[in-house]
Amino acid sequence: MSSPKEKEGADEKAAEGTQADHSSVQESKSSLPKESPAGEEEEEDVEHVETDTESIADDLEEQDNTEVSPKEEKTPERKEKKISETFFYSYEDIYSRPFVTEDSGIPINLLTLKYSFGYDCIRSVNLMVMDSQSLLYVAGNQVVILDLKTKSQSYLRSSSGGGIGFIAAHPTKQYFAVGEKGEKPNLIIYDYPSLRPYRILRDGTKKGYVFGDFNHTGTLLASIGSSPDYMLTIWDWKQEKIVLRSKAFSQDVYRVTFSPDNEEQLTTAGVGHIRFWKMAHTFTGLKLQGALGRFGTTAVTDIIGYVELPDGKVISGAEWGNLLLWEGGLIKVELCRAGHKPCHNGPVSQIVLDEGELITVGKDGFIRVWNFEAVDPADSVDEKGLLEIEPMNELRVGKNVSLSFMCKIHDCGQPFWYAQDANGKIWKLDLTFSNITRDPECLCTFHSRRIEAMSVSPMTYLVATTALDRSVRIYDFISNSQQSEIKFKQGGTALSWAPHVVNPKGSLIAVGFEDGVVRIIEVYDPKGLPTLAEQPNIRNAGINLKQAFKPHTTAVTALAYERNGDVFATGSKDKTVFFFAVEDEYKPIGFIHVPGAVQALQWSPPSHVTSMLLILCENGYVLQVPAPLPEKQETASTYHIKNLPTQYFHFYSIKSRIKLEEEIALRERKKQEKEKAKLERIRQLQEMGKEVEEEEPEEEEPLPSIYIPEEPSPILCGFYSAPGKFWLSLGGYDSGFLYHCAFSSNEHQEDPENRQDEPFEVIPIEDTDDNPIHQISFCTSRLLMFCGMQNGALRVYPLQDKDLSVNTLKAYWSFSVHDNDYGQIRGICCSYDDRFLITCGGDGNIFTFNILSPEDVHEELKAQIPPPRMGLLKEKAAEDIEDPSACNIEEVKQKKEYERIMKEAEDKKSKKREELIALRQEFLFLLQKNQELPKHMQLQREQYEVDRRVFEELNRQTAQRIQLVEKELAWEHEKHLIGLQKLQNWFRDSLEFDTVVVRAIQSNHQISTYRLVAVSEEYYQDKERPSWRKTVLKRAWKKEEKKETIRDRKSVIVKGEADQLMSKVQKPTTRFIEMKREQIRRIVEKSDKEKAKIMKRKEEWEKLYESKPGDDYEDPRDVQAIKEAQENMGCYKLKTARDYRVPEDKCMNTEKRTMQLASLEVLIYKKKVNMNKQIMSLRDFKVSIIEEIKCLLQELKSVQAALDLSERLPLPLIPQLHPDEVPEKRFEYDHDILLKFKEKQAAKATLQEQLEESPSSGAFRNSFKSSHKETGSLQQAASSPTMKRSSSVVTEQQKIFVIEKAEPTEIELEILKKEKIKNLYLQKTLINKINAVVTNFDAELRFLRHKKLQLDVQMKHADLRYITWFEELLILKNAEKNENILQGHVNTLQSEQEAMQSKLNSCLAQMEDKKSEIVKLQECEKAVNASFQASLGENNEFAHFLTKVLRRKFSSMRKKVETDEKDESEDESDEESSLESDEEDSGSEDEIFDISVCPENCDKALFQNTIQLREKWLDIKEALIREKKVAAKLRKEYDVLVKKAKSIESSLKTAEKELDIFQWEKQQKLNDLYVVVPLKLHQVEYFFNGEIPRDFSQALVFTNQSLECLQKRIADLHHEKIMQRKIYKKAQKQHKQLLRDKKEMEITIQHLEEKCSQLMMLKFGRVVDFEAVQARSVNIRLEELKLHIIEKEYEHSQEINECTKRISDLEQKLMMLTKENTIKVRQLNQFCLEKQQLETKLDSLKDDLGVEFQGPRTADIKEKARMESQLKCLAHDEAILREEINLLSRKDGHLIEELSLLTRNDQFLQPSSPQDLEAPDEIFPLLKP
Repeated sequence: MSSPKEKEGADEKAAEGTQADHSSVQESKSSLPKESPAGEEEEEDVEHVETDTESIADDLEEQDNTEVSPKEEKTPERKEKKISETFFYSYEDIYSRPFVTEDSGIPINLLTLKYSFGYDCIRSVNLMVMDSQSLLYVAGNQVVILDLKTKSQSYLRSSSGGGIGFIAAHPTKQYFAVGEKGEKPNLIIYDYPSLRPYRILRDGTKKGYVFGDFNHTGTLLASIGSSPDYMLTIWDWKQEKIVLRSKAFSQDVYRVTFSPDNEEQLTTAGVGHIRFWKMAHTFTGLKLQGALGRFGTTAVTDIIGYVELPDGKVISGAEWGNLLLWEGGLIKVELCRAGHKPCHNGPVSQIVLDEGELITVGKDGFIRVWNFEAVDPADSVDEKGLLEIEPMNELRVGKNVSLSFMCKIHDCGQPFWYAQDANGKIWKLDLTFSNITRDPECLCTFHSRRIEAMSVSPMTYLVATTALDRSVRIYDFISNSQQSEIKFKQGGTALSWAPHVVNPKGSLIAVGFEDGVVRIIEVYDPKGLPTLAEQPNIRNAGINLKQAFKPHTTAVTALAYERNGDVFATGSKDKTVFFFAVEDEYKPIGFIHVPGAVQALQWSPPSHVTSMLLILCENGYVLQVPAPLPEKQETASTYHIKNLPTQYFHFYSIKSRIKLEEEIALRERKKQEKEKAKLERIRQLQEMGKEVEEEEPEEEEPLPSIYIPEEPSPILCGFYSAPGKFWLSLGGYDSGFLYHCAFSSNEHQEDPENRQDEPFEVIPIEDTDDNPIHQISFCTSRLLMFCGMQNGALRVYPLQDKDLSVNTLKAYWSFSVHDNDYGQIRGICCSYDDRFLITCGGDGNIFTFNILSPEDVHEELKAQIPPPRMGLLKEKAAEDIEDPSACNIEEVKQKKEYERIMKEAEDKKSKKREELIALRQEFLFLLQKNQELPKHMQLQREQYEVDRRVFEELNRQTAQRIQLVEKELAWEHEKHLIGLQKLQNWFRDSLEFDTVVVRAIQSNHQISTYRLVAVSEEYYQDKERPSWRKTVLKRAWKKEEKKETIRDRKSVIVKGEADQLMSKVQKPTTRFIEMKREQIRRIVEKSDKEKAKIMKRKEEWEKLYESKPGDDYEDPRDVQAIKEAQENMGCYKLKTARDYRVPEDKCMNTEKRTMQLASLEVLIYKKKVNMNKQIMSLRDFKVSIIEEIKCLLQELKSVQAALDLSERLPLPLIPQLHPDEVPEKRFEYDHDILLKFKEKQAAKATLQEQLEESPSSGAFRNSFKSSHKETGSLQQAASSPTMKRSSSVVTEQQKIFVIEKAEPTEIELEILKKEKIKNLYLQKTLINKINAVVTNFDAELRFLRHKKLQLDVQMKHADLRYITWFEELLILKNAEKNENILQGHVNTLQSEQEAMQSKLNSCLAQMEDKKSEIVKLQECEKAVNASFQASLGENNEFAHFLTKVLRRKFSSMRKKVETDEKDESEDESDEESSLESDEEDSGSEDEIFDISVCPENCDKALFQNTIQLREKWLDIKEALIREKKVAAKLRKEYDVLVKKAKSIESSLKTAEKELDIFQWEKQQKLNDLYVVVPLKLHQVEYFFNGEIPRDFSQALVFTNQSLECLQKRIADLHHEKIMQRKIYKKAQKQHKQLLRDKKEMEITIQHLEEKCSQLMMLKFGRVVDFEAVQARSVNIRLEELKLHIIEKEYEHSQEINECTKRISDLEQKLMMLTKENTIKVRQLNQFCLEKQQLETKLDSLKDDLGVEFQGPRTADIKEKARMESQLKCLAHDEAILREEINLLSRKDGHLIEELSLLTRNDQFLQPSSPQDLEAPDEIFPLLKP
C-alpha cells in the first residue's frame, strides 16, 4: 500500500469520458454465482456472466478529451471528442515524488536513486523485451530498463507510489503497459523508446492490477484486478474507455489473454480454475460471457500456463506437470509422456504456440517442443483419459533452474528467447535445435529470495548481502557492479562487516546461516596475488573462507562486534546468545540463555562508560549484559555462563491506555465547548427576556476498556539512547509509536517472566498504526535517522540533536521504494563517508541512493578492494561445516566431557578386571597346590561348592525329564502295537497295489508292478482326493445357495413390483433423490479412497524408512557368504579328527533324520505309484486291444465269407490275458470253486473262519460276484452280435448258392468282380490293422519296461540310503537323551544369565536415577545458599548471626546419618566435610543466642526470610541423606548381582564344553557306520601293484564329473579372484559416486521442500496440509443436509399438490353453484321484465286512445322509471360480481361461506331469457378486462 501522504504526479482527468465510471457500465442481469467447491465441478453448469457494454452513443455524448494537461478541470460536453493520436502526457506531471512534511525545510532531493542491484524473480511474469538490447522488469515502485551492452539502467516511477502489478508489451513493441497497485490504481501506456506516457486508464480495479494483455491487433487491452474485486476489464485503450467488464472469479486470477485467432475470445486462469470468455453481440448490446472449465474426473489444479489454439481449443498445464487439452469447457484428454511420465517434473509455467510448434516451459528447468499436429486432434484412449506423447525436442537450461516466463526477440534476423529464472537469473536461449544452436547464456544473476541481511564496508564503497538462496554477494556501488559471489550449503540469515578495530584492512565479514553456523569470510583483491599459470581469468574480488564454527542449533538472527573489537556476539532463534573472543581465530567464551528468539543485538556506543550488549527478543523481552571476560569463564565442562549480570525489561502494552487518555481528553474538550455554547445561549435568552428551560443532561457513552493483547507484540528494532535506556519499535497491536524504555535498578524483585515493564516516554509516529518501522539506522554524524517501513517505504527524519523527541520526529521525508505488499525493508546502511544509502527488501531488490549530492560529484570515487593477506595461497583451506545436523560448540563440549567420564569409568573397570584375573589365577594356584597334597589332606570337590541346593535342583530336573521321556516312549510302544494289530486285521485293505504282470503279445517280454502297501497318513496325505464329507457338504451348500437365490429372486420380484407402483407416483423426484444419495455415496467413497490412499502412502513411506539400511548395514547375502567361507573354505578337517566340531546347520538330531526318512519313503512311494499307474494303464490298453481285435476278426470273418477258400488268408490269433495279468480274478468264485477251495482248505478251517468273519472277506466276495456278473454279461453281449453275423452269413451263402444255379449276365459278372476286389482289399486291411495294433502294444510295453529297469536301479540306491539313515537314526535316538539333558542345562544357564543381566541393567538405571536426584538436591542446596547470600547483600553486620541461624539444628541430624555415609565417593565426602565443618561452627554457638528473637537493628523481613530458608535447607538435607542411603543400598545390591553373574558365566562355559565333547563322541559313532556304494568295475581306478586290492578302506569314492569340476574350479577361482578385484574397485567408485549423489539429492530435496512451502505461502498465505485438504475436500454433512432439505421440500410439495387439488375441486364446485345461481337470477330477471311488459300492455288497453297523445306520455314516464330501476339493478349486480371476482382471486378456504353470505344478503336479478346463459359476457360487459 502506498503512503496516504505520498503525492501523485498528476491528477486524474476530470472528463467523464476518459473514466470508465461504474454508473455507465451495466452489470450482469443475474448476480455472479458463488464458485462451487473443488469437488463439485460435475454439478456445476457452465456459468454465463453477461455484462452489458456502455452505449457508444452515451460515450459520444459524455466524453470530453480535448484537454492537454491532466491537471486542468474540464466540464463534460454532450459531443464526443476523441483523443488525438499525437497526444502525450508529461512524465514529470504523473510520476510519484517523495513526501515531505510541510514547512519542514527538508529538500525534496534528499535522496536520489542511483542504481538497482536486485531482481524480483518471484513474480510470475517480470521480464519484457522491447528490442535486442533492452530488458524491462519491475523493481519495487520502478520499472527498470536495463541496457544489456552497457549494463546501465533507466527508471520509470509508478504514478501512485503504491507499487507496480504487471508490465505487458504491445504486439508492435511500440508501446508497453504498466499496471500499478494502490487505491484505484492507474494503468499507464508508455511509448517506446521515448518512454513518454501515452495513455492513462483509470477505474479498472480497486486495489491493484495483476496481469494484462493486448489483443493480436493491439486495439484492445484486457486487465485483471487483484483482491477484492478480481475485475476483468477490456479497454479501448487509445480512447481511455472501458468496453466491457466483469468479475473474473472469486479467487486469485493469474493471467488473462486474448485468442490470437479470434479476438472476441479470452481466457483467464488462476487458483483452481480456468474460464473461457466470449464477447457476444446481443439485442441489448455487446456482452461478456464466461464459461467455467469443469475438471470432471481430473484433480483440480492451479493453472499458471496455457495457450489458445487456432480452432478454439485451449491447452493448459497442471501442477503435476501434465498438459490438459480443453474443448467446450471440458477436458478432452490429458497428455503425458511414455510410461505415464509427466510432461514436466513440476508445474507448467508457460505454454507458447510459435511457428506451428507447441513449446512448454516448466519449473523443472526444461523447455520441451511438442508436435502440434499430434496434440491438436488428440483424444483419450483409455478410461483414465491419458494419452502418451513424446516431445520432438527438449532443452535443459541448467541445473537448479526454475523457469517462470520467457519472451521472444529477433537479433540480427535470428530468433532468441529471454527467460526468467525463479532462482535469480535471466537467460538468453536459442531454441532452433540445430547443429549450430548456442548453449544457454546467463545474462544476469541476482538473489533469488528476499534479502535477509546486509552490511557496508567500513573502509570502502562495498556492500555485502546474503539471502536464503545460500549465497553471499559483494557489490561495488560506485561502479554499479557485482564483484564476487560465494555459495554455501545453507541459506544466510545474518551478516556483519567487521569494523576497523577488528580488521584494519576491512576485509573480514561474519555471516550467520539458517543451520546455526557462523562463517568468517575475507574479501581480497586477487590482483594482489602472485600471477600463476593456473589463474588466467582474474576476478574482480576474491572470497576466502577463513573460519567456520557452529554456536547455535537454529538460524542465526543477529551478529554484533563489541566497540573495542574484543568480543563478537551471535544471537539465534534457539534463544541463546554466544560470545567469542576476537583473535586471529575466533575462540568461544560462552553463551547465555534468553527468554525468547533473538531479534537484534547492539553493543553500547563509545559514549557509554561500560561496554554493554542490548539483546532484543521477538516476544517482548529486552536484556542488557556486560561483555564477558574470557579469563574469568570456566569452560572445562560447559560453555554456559551462569554468573553473568543480566538486566531484564519485559514490555507491557500501554497503547490502549494512551488511546483511552486521548479519548478522555477529546470528550473533555467537547464537554467544555458545549458548556461554553450553553452559557452563551443562556445569556442571549436572558437578554431577550425569555425563560431558560433546564435541559436534561446527555448520557455519555462508556469509555472503552483497556485492551492488552494475549500474544505480546513482536519487537522489530531498537537502539541505545543513554546508559540503561533504549528506544523500541514494535509490530502488531503496539505499532504506531516509538517507546523510550529503561532497565529497572532493582533486578531481584520479580522473575523475568512475571515482569510488566512500561516505557517512560512515548513518541507517536505518523501513519504507522498498520505500517510499523522495521529497521532504524543513523548516519555516522547521527544527524539523519533512516527508517525502513513494512510497506517498503523509506523515511528520513532530520535530527537537531542526538536525542529523540516529539518535535524532532514531526517532520520527515518519505519515499516508496520497494514493493508495497511484500517488500518490507530488511536492511538500511550508510556508506562509511555518509555519501550513499543502501536499502534491501523482502522483494529481493537492493537500491543505492545518493545523499544530498548529484551523481556527477561521485565520478572520481572508486571502491578499493582490500589487498590479500601475506601467505594466503600457502594457507591450508579452512574446514567448512556442511552437515546441517552437525553438533554445535556446546554439544561438542558436552560430548567430550561425556567421553572423558566414560574413559575414567572404563579405566576403573579395567582395574577391577585385572584384580579379578589375579584372584582367579590365585584360585587356580591353590587348586594346583591342593592336588599336590596327599589325598587324605586334599580338600574334596564338594567343599568348593558354594551352594549344594543348586546341584540338587539340577538333579531333580534331570530325573523329571527322564521320566517324561519314558512316558513318551511307552506311549509310542503302545501305539505301534495297536498299529500292528490293525495291519493284521486289515491287511488286504491296506494293500494299495498287488503284483500285476503284463506280457507282450508277440514276444516274451513282460513287466510287473510293485507290490505296494498304502502309506499311513503320518507320512503322506493325498490332498487331491476330497473326502466324502467335503463332497456331501459342498452339495448341501449348493442346494442352500440355490434356495437362497430363489428366495432372493422372489423378494427382488416383489420389491420390483412395489417399486414400479411407487415409481409411477414418485418417479421423477425419487430418481433425483436417489441420484443425490448415490452421488453422496460416491463422494464419501472417493473421500474414503483418498484417505485410504493417504494412509497407504504413509504406511509405504514408513515401511520404506524402516527398510532403509543404516550406515553400518551389510548385505545379508554377503554376511552369509563370508560366514560360509569362514566355516568351509580352507577347512580340511576330517570328521574323524579330534578337533572337528559339527557346524550348527549340519548338526543332525532324531527329528531331522526322521523327517528325512519320511520324505525319502514318500518319494519312493510316489515313484512306484506313478510307475504302477502306467503299468495298469498299459494293462487296460491290452484289454481294449483284445476287444478291438475281436471286433475286427468278426468283421474279417464276414468279409471272408464272400471270398473263396483259396482266397482266404489265415486269421490272426486272439491275444489272451494271463492269470497274473488279472490277479483280482483270483477272488472271483462260484459254487464249484468254493467247493474245491473248501476241500483244499479243510485243514485250515480256523484261519478260514477268521477270514470269513472279517468284513474284508465279505467285501471281497461282493466285489468278486459283481465282477463275475459283469464279465458274464459282457461275454453274452459279445456273443450275441457274432451269432447274428454268422446267421446273416449263412443266409447270404444260401442266396449265393441259389443265384449260382442261374446263369449270370455280363453286368452281374462285373458287379461280382468289383465285390471280390473290394473284399480282398478289406481282408488285407483288417489283417494289417490287427498286426499294427499288436505291434504298437508290444512297443509300448518294451519302452515302459526300459523305464522300469531304470527306476529299479534308483529304488535300490534309495533303499541303501534308507538303510544307512535308519542306522544313523538308531544311534541318534540312543544319544538323544543325554544330549537333550546337556542342551537343557546350557539353555537354563543362558536364560539365567539373561535374567541376571536384566537385573544388573535395572539396578544400574536406578543408581543413575538416584545420582541425578542427588545432583538436583545439591543444586537446590546451592540455590538456597545463593538466595541467602543475595538477601544478605554486602557488608551486612548481622551476616554471621543469620548464617548461624540458617545452619542451626542440623548437627543432630548429621550425627544420625554419619555412619551411613562412609561408603560415598570422594567428591561427596569432600562436600559433606565442608558442610560439617560449617555446621560444627554453628553448633558451638547454639547455646549463646536464641533464633526465635530478632536482634536489635536487624531487618525483620530479612530475619523471617532466613527462617524460611532454614526450613528449606533442613528439608533438602533430609532428602539428600535419604537419597544417599538408597544409593548406597543399590550399590551393595549391584555388587552382589555382579558376583552371581560371574558364577553363572563360569557354569555356562563348563556346560557348553561338556556338550561339545558329547557331540564329538556321537559323531564318532556315526563315522563307524558302513555305507554301501554300488560300483561297476570300470569305475574303479584304485589299484595296488596293478591289481584291485581287497581292502578299500583307504579309497575315496568320487565322481568323474566332480573331479573335472574341481580341476576346472582351480582356474575359475583364479579368474574369479581377478574379477573380484575389479568388482571391488568398481564398487569403491560406485560407493563414492553414491555418496556424492546422496548429498546432491539431500540438497535437492531440501530445495524442493523450501520451494513447496514458498509456493504454498504464495498461493495460500500459509503452509497447507494437502493431504488434509484432499481428505476433507467435501463436506459430507453439508451434502446430507442438502439432501434432507430436498426430501422435505418434496414432501411439502406433495402436500401442496394435494391442497391444490382440493382447492381446485372446491373452485369447480363454486363455479358450478355460481353458474346455477346466475341462471336462476337471469330467469327471474327475465320473468320480471315480461311481467312488466304485460302489465304495461294491459294498462294501455284500459285507457283511451287519445289520452296517450295528451301531455306527457305515461308510457314514457313508466319506461323511464323502469329503465332507471333496471340501471340500478345492473349497477348493483356489477358491484356484487366485482366482489365475487375479488373473492375468487383470493383463493381462500372460506370462499364458499362468504359467497353464501353474499347471496343471502343481496338479491340477484334473474335473466330475462335462457339465451342469455350462452353469452354471459354480453349481459355484463363491464367485467371484461
